[in-house]
Amino acid sequence: MRKTKDYVLLFLKGLAMGGADVVPGVSGGTIAFISGIYEELLESIKAVNIPNIKLLFKGQFKAFWLAINGNFLLVLFTGILVSVKSLASLLIHLKETYPIQLWSFFWGLIMISAVVVLRQINQWRWTVVLAGIAGIFIAFFITSATPAHTSDSYWMIILSGVLGISAMILPGISGAFILLILGKYEFILTALSELNWVVIGLFLTGCVIGLVSFVRVISWLLSKYHNVAVALLAGFMMGSLNKLWPWKQTLEYHLNRHGEQVPFIDTNVWPNQYFEVTGQDPVIIQALLYMAVGFFIIVVIEKIALQIKSK
Repeated sequence: MRKTKDYVLLFLKGLAMGGADVVPGVSGGTIAFISGIYEELLESIKAVNIPNIKLLFKGQFKAFWLAINGNFLLVLFTGILVSVKSLASLLIHLKETYPIQLWSFFWGLIMISAVVVLRQINQWRWTVVLAGIAGIFIAFFITSATPAHTSDSYWMIILSGVLGISAMILPGISGAFILLILGKYEFILTALSELNWVVIGLFLTGCVIGLVSFVRVISWLLSKYHNVAVALLAGFMMGSLNKLWPWKQTLEYHLNRHGEQVPFIDTNVWPNQYFEVTGQDPVIIQALLYMAVGFFIIVVIEKIALQIKSK
């Protein structure tokens, strides 16, 4: 039974997930994973199934709410929605104004998180090692992909929802970045800002399809092959560090929905190269400090979690 303070903490986790989901390259699934609510989230979403939905038609609203872990989903998704609405503009501003500091923070956060996650593996076998390596390569390949130009047809919008929400669930793979690769990031943001209900409806339809199907796959893997699944997810997180590297050289720009020129294709460079190709200060000391802050936050969270488990 959760207490008020537990729901406040859950709401804050929702805020963190929502903020992460808006920034291409950062995964809300990672936040859920490192904050200890990932498996509960999967099980709760999976519980929204036909047998439980039938309870609604029978008038058994309380039974339905308890079956789907309604309080958990309501508080968490409220936090996510509030964050998307309020923190999104702040994070986008930080990404544009202080990119090195922001990416350094996330790089440190995800790096140490992957190490913490690997500690959940209680038995190392060759299949576990292979799963981790596969996760690294898959995430690296996805985050290295070049954004494409795709059609705005109804089926493509639905497919974008399916792939975007599926990636959003996976730690290390950003749903926003998948939309960027599909050429639908600006398109969906514009639809949301202009309240284009046709596009929003089609996109949400895809999200529902993705949630209903993909959550079951991940939940099954975690229950049947826990160590392999954890290694795979940790691999995703480590592979995504490629996208989060703070120092980048922009190779190509494109116009956003405001008519502004923004980076479209970039490549990672070393700090000394960053100064040579951009003429800008790589702020190495600041970057290291923000990486350390990311490390410190996860270490503290892990210690608190261990203390709670020991009680």
